[in-house]
Amino acid sequence: MGEYLLEVKNLKKTYPIYRNTGKLFGSKERMNAVDGMSFYIKKGETYGLVGESGCGKSTSGRAIVGLSKTDSGSIFYEGTDLCSLSEKEFRPFRKEIQMVFQNTLSALNPRQRIGSILEDILFIHGVKDREERRNQAVEVLRRVGLEKEYYFRFPHELSGGQVQRLGIASALVVQPKLIVCDEPVSALDVSIQAQILNMLKKLQKELKLSLLFISHDIGVVRFISDRVGVMYLGTLVEEAETEELFSNPLHPYTKALLAAALDPYVSRKTFVALKGEQPIRTENFVGCAFYSRCPYAAEQCKKETPVLQKFGEGHKAACHRATEFGNRILHDKRMNE
Repeated sequence: MGEYLLEVKNLKKTYPIYRNTGKLFGSKERMNAVDGMSFYIKKGETYGLVGESGCGKSTSGRAIVGLSKTDSGSIFYEGTDLCSLSEKEFRPFRKEIQMVFQNTLSALNPRQRIGSILEDILFIHGVKDREERRNQAVEVLRRVGLEKEYYFRFPHELSGGQVQRLGIASALVVQPKLIVCDEPVSALDVSIQAQILNMLKKLQKELKLSLLFISHDIGVVRFISDRVGVMYLGTLVEEAETEELFSNPLHPYTKALLAAALDPYVSRKTFVALKGEQPIRTENFVGCAFYSRCPYAAEQCKKETPVLQKFGEGHKAACHRATEFGNRILHDKRMNE
């Protein structure tokens, strides 16, 4: 556990779903939003979690910060299992684990000035001296590129990029060790995205932060992450260091994500675009989650659930044919040398 700040083990979260069978009361099942999810984040590291909308990324992030109760599994933060804690026991950890949301503006009181919003956060976390609260609020605004004058403004007076800077400031003001960033730049245009991402990288280095960066945009994840986990239908299908994942993708879903990315540095020679929609993963689900959309699916994939296996230093994939794909990549490399 030493070098790991956070370790998630076999996380599971389900929600009830109701099927329309034509009867007065439809049949009730449970959908696995997150199913057997496991990963870790090192101290000072940015871990990117990427996948389509609805694959369970945000559910995993909300569970880590204590906004969603899990069905089973463990979330170890510096050796303490957060899932086993009561609300009262979890409270001290809220200062160390913060979250930045996609739509920050919806979480802000429109009738409250920005300085007051930040000071309230500090007051809740035990900073009782008014002058100290004000100084800390002004300092954190400066860190995210907002001058002192913004202390007196209202949220509606800010642009989209400035609102996200305020969201980051709200997380930073209590000096956390881990920040979960849930699609923090997806609603911004490309130039503003770049500014926010560069600022996050700078802040992480200065403050020695760990980040869980959640996004559906694999290009954004590539820019900011040290390691990347690819998530599909509630589970991790591939994980590797960033450049290793982009150079040697093993899972067909990762290949499909790269094929869809607007990245001129990604080769598309063997990549196949995805077709169809994600199926619903219920508790009775068997086989590979990607079977119905995979261009390489075999009979084994329909019947057996693949486990996350190691295919080199730090590179894991959950695919029955990953060894075959890996050998093909090695062969192509040797041919090009």
